[in-house]
Amino acid sequence: MKKWASLALTCMLVMSFLAGCSGKNEPAKEEAASGGEKKAEAADEVTKFSISLRTLNFGYVEKSPDINADKWVKRVEDLTKTDMDIRLVPHKEYEQKMVQMFATNDIPDVVQGQGGTTGKEMAGSVEAGVFMPLDDLLKEYGPNLLKKIPKEAWNRMSYQGKIYGIPEWLGNPSRRATWIRKDLLDQTGLPVPKTVDEYLNVLRAFKKLGVENPYMGRQDFKYADTFFGSYDVFPYLSQFEEADGQVQPKFMDSENMMKALSTYKTMFDEGLINKEFATINPTTFKNTILAGKAGIWTMNANELIQWQTQLQDTVKDAKLEIIPSPVGPDGKGGYYLYGDVARSYFINAKYKHPEKIIQFFDWMVSDEAEQFFTYGVEGDNFTKEGDKINYKQPTDAQAVDEERYRQAFLWMVQDTTYNKGSLSLTEEGKSLMSVFDNTLANEGRDGIEFDPRLEALKKNPDIAPLSDTPPPLLITHMVKMVYGQEPIDNWPKVIEEWKSKGGSDVLKEANERYQSKEGVFLPRK
Repeated sequence: MKKWASLALTCMLVMSFLAGCSGKNEPAKEEAASGGEKKAEAADEVTKFSISLRTLNFGYVEKSPDINADKWVKRVEDLTKTDMDIRLVPHKEYEQKMVQMFATNDIPDVVQGQGGTTGKEMAGSVEAGVFMPLDDLLKEYGPNLLKKIPKEAWNRMSYQGKIYGIPEWLGNPSRRATWIRKDLLDQTGLPVPKTVDEYLNVLRAFKKLGVENPYMGRQDFKYADTFFGSYDVFPYLSQFEEADGQVQPKFMDSENMMKALSTYKTMFDEGLINKEFATINPTTFKNTILAGKAGIWTMNANELIQWQTQLQDTVKDAKLEIIPSPVGPDGKGGYYLYGDVARSYFINAKYKHPEKIIQFFDWMVSDEAEQFFTYGVEGDNFTKEGDKINYKQPTDAQAVDEERYRQAFLWMVQDTTYNKGSLSLTEEGKSLMSVFDNTLANEGRDGIEFDPRLEALKKNPDIAPLSDTPPPLLITHMVKMVYGQEPIDNWPKVIEEWKSKGGSDVLKEANERYQSKEGVFLPRK
């Protein structure tokens, strides 16, 4: 806790100094009065800026010897008359590196955030004045941004009534899905499972087939939380609920939490989940699946076609399918709903020409940008016959990875639910859009969320959850219970331990905020 407080204080002190010096960066009045000739020259000038981007665990990005020399980066720069200095932030160390960046004052001109203005990774930088408000700039230089980005997403970018970031938004917040090896399911002769018990029976059948990981587990239950959704007990930031007139985290529903944990323990005891699931990292998780050694798992739905292509490099006849998630006692299921903002972009208060950055992002939502990021370069990657675009989607794993990089990493401001232009070209793509519109749209768990985050959670990281990861205190007990090292019926005692370590303050603050309606976002469904 002291470390976080120290870093945030360092950031605030440095920014207080910068605020006092900000006038030195303003152009002279004589320059502002330049004639038409100088304005024309300025229009042709290349805009130079540095920008931090999270690697997002994209293979193309993390394997790049020099991302700034990448051909696609160069093409974006040509189209936008910019010269970017991209500074990659490692996916696995994202929060740590972001806090370090603010503490050392090594802050790029544009900073990519994880969501809203007050996330842990932002280290209090918005409050400290590191970034500039964008309202006036957007009105003058970002008309397309204001037109295309939904109000709900802009609300997430607001701090004290001012907009501080440009959001990459989600039109459909139900993003994660339950995946199954449909070819294996067909071998079992069983129908698509619906309930928790039916899912367990399919997993047992997969084990009989010799599938090494009937259900693919992962460290901290991240992308392995299917059955917490069945019982509506996700222990995450956005998962508060009202119970008996009081607001509380959903994991305080002991009855359903114990049912969810019992499901995982059954899977562990019967060998339906890897015995080492608690230490399986993201890379091992993905590689195991693509090696054909898993039956059911969780992943973002928009990855389906790429993973199908990569899996078939190993298992030729493999077929992936997204199915409805297992329903619990209330007849519902699914994963936590994402926020309206997937990522966001903030402009350093010291940057001299922020209007150029606004114009750069405004181009991102143009028709030209959509065509480029979706299909690539005309003549090289696609051809046109009138309004018809002829584009052959890549099939080998490396090319698929490159397409994903162009469509999802470089295209910084878009509706990231799915790429409609690309998916519309194939039957597989149309099928995936149907999954979003007809399967995922009908499932998912939302809750009460507090933004800015509750101060009581900031004070004690051990009891504080992340967007999709339980608090460290809870994870320790959850893993022990699944491994049989602690009785599951001890969960009420775990709640009391959570309360004793700051949870009581969390409950008090949450209820006060809920009553005052201060920074409260209610469930969307």
